[in-house]
Amino acid sequence: MDLTTDILQDLQNLFGEWILSDQTTKDDIPTVWVTPQKVHEILSYLKTGISKPYRMLYDVTAIDERLRSHRKGQPGSEFTIVYHLLSFDRNSDIRVKTPLRGENPSILSIVDIWQSANWYEREIWDMFGIKFEGHPHLRRILMPPSWNGHPLRKEHPARATEMGPFQLPEEKAESLEKDLQFNPEEWGMKSEGQDTDLMFLNFGPQHPGTHGLLRIILALDGEEIADAVMDIGYHHRGAEKMAERQSWHTFIPYTDRIDYLGGVMNNFAYVQAAESLAGIQVPEKAQMIRIMMAEFFRISSHLVWYGTFAQDLGAMSPVFYMFNDRERVFEIVSAITGGRMHPAWFRIGGVSQDLPKGWDRLVSEFIEYFPARLAEYDKLVMQNPIFKARTQGVGTYTLDDAIEWGVTGPGLRACGLDWDFRKKRPYSGYDQLEFDVPVASKGDCYDRAVVRVEELRQSLRIIRQCLKNMPEGPYKSDHPLATPPLKEHTMKDIETLITHFLSVSWGPVVKPGESFSRIEATKGANSYYLISDGNTMAYRTRIRTPSFAHLQMVPYISKGLTIADLIAILGSVDYVLADVDR
Repeated sequence: MDLTTDILQDLQNLFGEWILSDQTTKDDIPTVWVTPQKVHEILSYLKTGISKPYRMLYDVTAIDERLRSHRKGQPGSEFTIVYHLLSFDRNSDIRVKTPLRGENPSILSIVDIWQSANWYEREIWDMFGIKFEGHPHLRRILMPPSWNGHPLRKEHPARATEMGPFQLPEEKAESLEKDLQFNPEEWGMKSEGQDTDLMFLNFGPQHPGTHGLLRIILALDGEEIADAVMDIGYHHRGAEKMAERQSWHTFIPYTDRIDYLGGVMNNFAYVQAAESLAGIQVPEKAQMIRIMMAEFFRISSHLVWYGTFAQDLGAMSPVFYMFNDRERVFEIVSAITGGRMHPAWFRIGGVSQDLPKGWDRLVSEFIEYFPARLAEYDKLVMQNPIFKARTQGVGTYTLDDAIEWGVTGPGLRACGLDWDFRKKRPYSGYDQLEFDVPVASKGDCYDRAVVRVEELRQSLRIIRQCLKNMPEGPYKSDHPLATPPLKEHTMKDIETLITHFLSVSWGPVVKPGESFSRIEATKGANSYYLISDGNTMAYRTRIRTPSFAHLQMVPYISKGLTIADLIAILGSVDYVLADVDR
């Protein structure tokens, strides 16, 4: 009996009457339905009560089931809470679902089990109106405090044309301004330290050190940070709501704008989840092209992080040099895809076009050019004594802390855990490539930099193998639900022309089901959880981003430090606000 079967049987033996059913999904992740009354106890058991436990709360989200037609074998519910747990020891996931009924349902909070559940539960309350009993601070997190309704409920309008015209009378403007005023008591913050009154400082929302629209309210005891509160949501654009109004194909460009420095990396997890739902096999050449382009964007994103991190700490020259090299990457990206930052180039079933003539020369030239530049950046930044003094021993967290807060990617590997989803759960052919997983040990700002810098070299190593071993064959699947037929074929018969027209205008009809796909993105683990109700668009699209989890941890590792240290911490985390807010 394998570990997955073993845990399901174990749950059935211990909580038999509280286990409603299990569910088969397209992604083969074990999915179990439990009663709301027992879900807290079962989740606690999965974290601490078994050998090789599910220590990370990877994601928590909800589904509005009220308009869903195809739920064969699932317990009746109007809303469903979905808990996604990850076990590193087992190298496996488990999905726990619990059904809720009523217009304003509630369930017990699990913040006492996982601290990282705090923001996820606030997001569910904000988006769905589901209350979590015992939550320490249940208030809106992405929408303004004055927002009416809960956007991911099915009755909430999705377009501005479905709402009345926007108006901002003077009294409303004053009310909105009042909502932004910070009241420490509302956030559970003290106004006094041990010997003195605390000073409250708004750090942001418009500050170069916040890397975007982010507000951090700091409680300062002199220059020391006594407490901090993160105020996010300024960059929220409702990507998950938009996914309910876009066809499976036309939502691809929207994914580019999540981690807007990640380019096609954003497409990767989405198209893989859609392909799993539709049963589409991707040709080998398309898989290798995807890997090569994803690694180019890893380099591009890491160069932005590298240069701006150095700039945050006072070094001005590196950011100019690194942005120049980023332009070299974009020249290759533009030559291959026709776009730069947001090419939206991956397709369900493959990629948009074949590699153009001369692509190999451009890639080869970059491979020869870049290593010497990385060596120069080591001297400029990583070996710089000022940079070391500002980052070593600052913003430290342990491996246990990282797992507790849902940290993935370089931030997790900087704590000593050799975990990379390209190695542990190979996708798109990564198992055919040779590369190392950089690991550090101290978990501070400097070690997070060490890991990312070495990842630049490993990405270059992967691209070199893609160049050398690019297979022949088609660049997209011929599956009828994949990319539309080739244009030249549409002029030969009316059936192909009609198929092309319907594929572009309506999109494919995907059978009912659920599927999850996760990749090792530029900033950590990024995933899409898609639910089809047998239509031309998703019934529910859940986007789990690494930045959301990572930013929640910042107050925890900033207390007792200074504002200058906070700048270093924010730079070392490498988040993007669109990746946080979606």
